[in-house]
Amino acid sequence: MNRPKTTPRVTSSQVAKLAGVSRTTVSFVLNDVPQMGISEETRERVLLAARQLGYVPNAAARSLVSGATRTVALVVPHNEHLRVDAFIPRMLAGVNETCHSHGYKVLFEPMVEAGRPGGFLDLVDSRRIDGLIVLNVPRSEDVHLAHLAAEGFPLVVLGSNLDEHAGIYSIDVDTREAARVATRHLLALGHRRVAHIGFAPNEYHGVSERLYGYRDALREFGVEMDNTLIAFANFSAQSGYEGMKGMLERERSLTALFAGNDTIAFGAIAALREAGLDVPGDVAVVGYDDIPLAAYASPPLTTIRTSPYEQGCEASNLLVRLIAGERPSTLHSTSEVPLIVRESCGQAKGHRR
Repeated sequence: MNRPKTTPRVTSSQVAKLAGVSRTTVSFVLNDVPQMGISEETRERVLLAARQLGYVPNAAARSLVSGATRTVALVVPHNEHLRVDAFIPRMLAGVNETCHSHGYKVLFEPMVEAGRPGGFLDLVDSRRIDGLIVLNVPRSEDVHLAHLAAEGFPLVVLGSNLDEHAGIYSIDVDTREAARVATRHLLALGHRRVAHIGFAPNEYHGVSERLYGYRDALREFGVEMDNTLIAFANFSAQSGYEGMKGMLERERSLTALFAGNDTIAFGAIAALREAGLDVPGDVAVVGYDDIPLAAYASPPLTTIRTSPYEQGCEASNLLVRLIAGERPSTLHSTSEVPLIVRESCGQAKGHRR
């Protein structure tokens, strides 16, 4: 069987011969290694020779010379996120498109070993990446992130504002304020038995910030917090269902729910209906994130609108700047997010209490 003929790969030796320089000079020029004393005339000659020959640098060799892999990692510390969360795909799209526009590949790395803090450090130690974006940080990771930041490794935390740790750059919405707005909306409609189900265990910064905002709103309206109206789920709609079902077994007087995210809200609504309760007639519901399905739920879900795609873009642009050696003066970027009022809270249909 005759094999198709392939065009021989152009080598750096051929570029060096055509340009009249050494292979080392070719390597320094094509990998843009600074402070090598190479004149502009020599540099242009090498680049012209490479273009004429159609030379494509070998990525592995380029990495060895420059120390750069042109790869960044997006780490989700809990593998459960990847299987059930609706926020991640849109955020990943923003990270991927932005990094590619800067010439970086993205390594998406869910940490399967959730009980092993600092697992992402293996990526850094392996020298496979130039920078790191970490999503939705549990508190057990704080010390490891602080260690990386202290060493100057390019790092951006997405979805958590770690303002107590100097040197860690973060991109987030004002989560506490958003949760306060969502809860306040229910209180302003006349509800006083307002429940809250966190989207994950309380060890996650995003979960605790939502809980703080919920408490802030209760305090603002002079409502005493009742721990029987608080539960924590585990990312999935199933866990939201189970969280609400357990709450109803011990407390039937609730009239409203602020869910930690829309996925949890969907599961909770299923449990409410199973218990014979109408949404919003018996229990008003507000979610968080405004995932694409929220507007098409039955009833359409009132929720906080975050922008995961835009956050992914912003985090990636910041990381590229850090890799380039920049150190922006603003460590923490937070943005306000709107409440999108639909029928699940009762207001959209003129529901009043």
